[in-house]
Amino acid sequence: MAEASTTGVKNSSRMPSSQEDDHANMAEKQHQHSATDEPPSELPTSSLDHHEAQSPYSIHSSWGKKWIVLAASISAFFSPLTAQIYLPALNVLAKDFGVSSAKMNLTVTTYMIFQGVIPMFIGGFADAAGRRPAYIICFVVYIAANIGLALSKTYASLLIVRCLQSTGSAATVALCQAVVADIVTSAERGQYIGFTVLPVVLAPSLGPVIGGLLSEYLGWRWIFWFLAILASANLVFLFLFFPETCRRIVGDGSARGRLVHETLWAILKRHLAGKKHKLERHSSRQTAISFPQPSSPAFSFRPLLTSLILLFTNTELLLILLHSGTIFAGFYAITTAIPSQFHKLYPSLSDVEIGLLYLPIAGGSIAAAFFCGPALGWNYRRHAKRVGLEAVDKNRQVNLTKAKFPIERARLEIGSPLLALSIVVMLTWGWAVEYSGGLAAPCVLLFLFGVGMIGFNNSANALIVDISPGNAGAAVAAGNLTRCLLGAVASAVIVPLLDAIGSGWTYTLFAGLYLAVTPMLWVVVKRGLKWREEWDAKEEAKKRKMEGEDSS
Repeated sequence: MAEASTTGVKNSSRMPSSQEDDHANMAEKQHQHSATDEPPSELPTSSLDHHEAQSPYSIHSSWGKKWIVLAASISAFFSPLTAQIYLPALNVLAKDFGVSSAKMNLTVTTYMIFQGVIPMFIGGFADAAGRRPAYIICFVVYIAANIGLALSKTYASLLIVRCLQSTGSAATVALCQAVVADIVTSAERGQYIGFTVLPVVLAPSLGPVIGGLLSEYLGWRWIFWFLAILASANLVFLFLFFPETCRRIVGDGSARGRLVHETLWAILKRHLAGKKHKLERHSSRQTAISFPQPSSPAFSFRPLLTSLILLFTNTELLLILLHSGTIFAGFYAITTAIPSQFHKLYPSLSDVEIGLLYLPIAGGSIAAAFFCGPALGWNYRRHAKRVGLEAVDKNRQVNLTKAKFPIERARLEIGSPLLALSIVVMLTWGWAVEYSGGLAAPCVLLFLFGVGMIGFNNSANALIVDISPGNAGAAVAAGNLTRCLLGAVASAVIVPLLDAIGSGWTYTLFAGLYLAVTPMLWVVVKRGLKWREEWDAKEEAKKRKMEGEDSS
């Protein structure tokens, strides 16, 4: 989106003066025609380009952007929180519903499948209809699902409504990323990363602790009542204060959009202001550009199709996603099995104490987040000097392919040691749990696994975006799909594997799987640049062909 807006600004700045006069005359006629009408709803493309040439990327102040991004990040907190808050209660749920641990783990599996697929559809809707409508629909569905789960009386209803719960929460992470892209330029995006990382880092570890406390003292049903109450409060806040940010709807934020795109606070202020507000609005229209009402937005399958096309036709991206998805599957193989494993080994452990076992992963994740970002930046600059890019301008995006920049090596040199740490932890985890005779060794290993797995995934995610500059959103959606589907498989098979071959050999098998997919990274480093050049050549040929068809 930022690139599209920048292109529009450049085109507008080169517009001849006669065209500018035409725009001014057109705007004046529109003001005369709509003097008694409502102010503009949506910025059409041609007028948007001219408008943005004279205004900043977003009308929101620095603090305004921070509050908007923070609100989007809090909303994104619900997806990973919902996935993890449920885990300490799995043993109690299995007992209450009279099913095995393996069957109860299927509720985790189905949640993850929907968590991977749904964002690809919601993304298309949000791009067409706006972020606010998407948020509202998601949270209404999510709240209803939590109420249904709290009232569930059969395993079948729990399984089905859990899918509905995932449908409501899954897209919030993708919507958060879209909101950031709407209001923040690439040059200033780094200072907002801390907000967006919080839900991913904290929710997986805080969730089990909260879930354990609720399950222990109030009963497992209160997990879902808690989520419903929390989501309702968040929905009220979104209704009242969260502005529409989709640039297709509101441009830089100065256009109003339809009624659903306005905050209740803005509507209330306008209503209370009465005639005074109308007079001020009429006066301001004398110097503002007026635009026609928008056409009804249509649902788009483009994000889904683009993600699938990228996943199956871009060889480099496919290898990276399969590898990082396998690493993520190992993460779920450990975290999903913790309640049943430790309840068997230590029957005296309460749900709260089992929930506390997830905190070391949080500590490791936070440590990785602090270390990995600066390390990736340092290694990027080191390789930039080697290829002759002496001065790295953070405000300008370098074409990595044309510059012959070895971005694969720059990212994976940081990720590879962390991957090695993850393999060692995975290899020793099962044996430590089985034979250590205490909780100290497992807690240390969980901390180290958080460092290794989260750190490696940070470098892999950076590489995914780096090699997909024109389709970063689709690439992220494809990565989300891959990780969730492989994680769902791992959560489904882990308990049967533990029962069949024991803890030590089960996680040795996963460590072997980690080793088996590692050569994919070596191939990516060796052939990545060539694949990028071939991909760019194909995309350029498609672009020229489309331009030729349009001109004819």
